[in-house]
Amino acid sequence: MYNIKMSDGTLIIALSIVGAIVFAFFIAFVAWYNKQGQKRNRELLETVTSLNRGTKSEQNLVLKFLKNGISSKAIFHDLYIQKPNGEYSQIDLVIATKAGIIVIEDKYYGGWIFGNGKHDNWTKVMAFGDEKYKFYNPIKQNAWHINYLQKALRESIPFYSVIVFSGSCKLRDISNIPDGTFVIYHQQVLQIVNTIMNGEPVNYKDRHNIIKVLKRGVENGNDVSIRERHRVHVAKQKRN
Repeated sequence: MYNIKMSDGTLIIALSIVGAIVFAFFIAFVAWYNKQGQKRNRELLETVTSLNRGTKSEQNLVLKFLKNGISSKAIFHDLYIQKPNGEYSQIDLVIATKAGIIVIEDKYYGGWIFGNGKHDNWTKVMAFGDEKYKFYNPIKQNAWHINYLQKALRESIPFYSVIVFSGSCKLRDISNIPDGTFVIYHQQVLQIVNTIMNGEPVNYKDRHNIIKVLKRGVENGNDVSIRERHRVHVAKQKRN
């Protein structure tokens, strides 16, 4: 037998090579695992919505609900509900539950948020107070969404308004929040939704009609002409 001896330098080089190979395999595994995770998320998301619908923040909410046991059949994303005047009301998310209908408005903002439920506009403050921007009161905005959805569904059941703030924003002074309305951070949404869903069951007159109307709202969003018509209408409202 031959007795093979390594010098300290040779051993260090060998260990370095082995370490580099192990590290390379680890990096490759992490990349593969992340890719598989992204694939699973895409497949899960597509049980409710298309990848080109809504914002990334809205899609993250959909995934959060799905991963926490809410049925894909109960979640409706990016709906366009027709108003009595023929225009459309765009709703970010709706969850149909045994305790009522949850209507979600997602806001992705940075900065400090100040708002009063009775005022028309809220304020976003950036750069430590040097920059201030006005935006339409999301409580009133979602109340209009619910109003048009109630008329379309023709159901005398509870409707819950959930305003979800995502991003790096901080809710600094939010007051006069109506009953049945929740203004929360993204990480609080499951707690609020689960609390609503565990409430007293309500009697629906026509469940099939509810699903039909909500599905039609989603299908309307696939119509380019409807989306463009809504975009023009919203831009006109902002100018006025």
